Amino acid sequence: MEKIGRDFPDSIEQVTENITVCRACTRLVEYRETVASGKRAMYRSQTYWGRPVPGFGDPDAVLWIVGLAPAAHGGNRTGRVFTGDRSGDFLFRALFETGWAKFPLSTGIRDGQELFGCYISAAVRCAPPENKPDPDEFERCRTFLEREGRVLAKVKAVLALGKMALGAWVQAMRSFEPDVFRSIPAFRHGHEIAYPDPYPRLYVSYHPSQRNTQTGLLTRSMMTGTLSKIRTDIQGERDECRQTGGKSGK
Repeated sequence: MEKIGRDFPDSIEQVTENITVCRACTRLVEYRETVASGKRAMYRSQTYWGRPVPGFGDPDAVLWIVGLAPAAHGGNRTGRVFTGDRSGDFLFRALFETGWAKFPLSTGIRDGQELFGCYISAAVRCAPPENKPDPDEFERCRTFLEREGRVLAKVKAVLALGKMALGAWVQAMRSFEPDVFRSIPAFRHGHEIAYPDPYPRLYVSYHPSQRNTQTGLLTRSMMTGTLSKIRTDIQGERDECRQTGGKSGK
């Protein structure tokens, strides 16, 4: 998305700073702070993050993964998206096995984890009650996705985890090109949408929620297969660009 990011006076660092101090949604602020002060018994000795959770990963990412929202005792506790719960354990294991992550597990912001060519963020940055953000909360958070879409200038692929993340990302991209992103694609695992340059190819997956992984709706091989295919597709696009003198041929 190099054309999107060009000459925009913003940065991942600025987006992160603005996310972590946001108090725009009264319901979410109250909930995240109540959880952080009450804690879960098994985490009683830990200090909860209790704030909006920023994105995490490589600023030069070619893959941008978008989830729904932090978990109350996951990201809301650790300060890192998709960390500290079983959904995060599932995702980071798959990222590690496909070469996108340094370690197979992420436990918090000081664990030394790194992502290689990958950035993870969420449609809503605060943990919502019952894991269900309200429509107006999606809308208020949309500006952060829009800004990430501008500053993550090398992204070639987006992986939307779940139907709500898919809808949130497409709506955010309408700020760039309303006609291109007029409709939200049908949700099904494995669905791919090739948008015109300079927009990235969109990949769709079930969310790695505990319900989806325990019931087998989403298996490890399904997730690693998707992540591996994305890597192969990106490499193929790069090879094509080199062969055509920098034009993708789309």
